[in-house]
Amino acid sequence: MSHTPHELNDEFPGYAAKISELKQSDAHFAKLAEDYHELNRQVHTAETNVAPVGDLTEVELRKKRAALKDEIAAYLKD
Repeated sequence: MSHTPHELNDEFPGYAAKISELKQSDAHFAKLAEDYHELNRQVHTAETNVAPVGDLTEVELRKKRAALKDEIAAYLKD
């Protein structure tokens, strides 16, 4: 388990400009990015025990974050 935040720009190096552009021009992408950021924050605070949660809850949060990341990746590849 990593305690490093998984920010979008770190997850998709080389796509920072496209991420920024899509956040401005595409409401659906902006919502995906915001949802990812929120889930990422929750996972990070759970992993670092800032806001501890049960193991099952933490796993579910990571699964949701991964699903959002996949959807965002599909957007960026278009």
